[in-house]
Amino acid sequence: MKFAITSKGDQKSNILMSKMRTYLLDFDLIYDEDQPDIVVSIGGDGTLLYAFHRYSSRLSKTAFVGIHTGHLGFYADWIPDEIEKLVIAIAKTPYQVVEYPLLEVIIRYTHAGKESRYLALNESTVKSVEGTLVMDVEIRGQHFERFRGDGLCISTPSGSTAYNKALGGAIIHPSISALQVAEMASINNRVFRTVGSPLILPAHHTCMLKPVKISDFQVTIDHLTLLHKDVKSIQYRVPEEKIRFARFRPFPFWKRVHDSFISD
Repeated sequence: MKFAITSKGDQKSNILMSKMRTYLLDFDLIYDEDQPDIVVSIGGDGTLLYAFHRYSSRLSKTAFVGIHTGHLGFYADWIPDEIEKLVIAIAKTPYQVVEYPLLEVIIRYTHAGKESRYLALNESTVKSVEGTLVMDVEIRGQHFERFRGDGLCISTPSGSTAYNKALGGAIIHPSISALQVAEMASINNRVFRTVGSPLILPAHHTCMLKPVKISDFQVTIDHLTLLHKDVKSIQYRVPEEKIRFARFRPFPFWKRVHDSFISD
């Protein structure tokens, strides 16, 4: 088996990365940063997001597992004291693969023929470069509303516990293939009106955003912030690609939710 390790970059995570690499090599596993079968993320959810984007071109061939060196993460379920146990599990135990749906983002531009495609594990947000965001929102090719406000957040089920939750969105179990659209401070009065509620769309539905006047936008793809100019449309849907997690033991989603938001 070929493996790679990504680290948060702090001293604690780097020390663990060095130990884990040595241990796995001792079990005759092969270190391969280019074509790993399994990627171990050491740090937090942000570190795993980085690993996801680094290996997004080989999602069908690579599985991820996370060690958290800080607060409990939604993607990292192992702790530093369990490193030897995890090494033995990787080296000796066939793992269960758990797949989570992703978000596809396609940005098309006013100069025809060019487009940008991204995959997000958590969410994508859209904001105007300056002033209020004004976007026509289409669902399945039909006009749904004209949004006016600070911005829009489109999230995956696994990302529903992140920025989406802070915006009042619903928490969705990642076994459900869907995307969620949440508003950021929408303008609602007697003249302007939005639905004012998060929308949960099934996998076969597409959400399209079309600029009304301004065509320059700040778009985030997980932790990446990008400036796109001359935007014609931004399309969101659930892609065929999924992220694959290597599970060596149960990691119940609702227990993670409870431990993260409710438990003392």
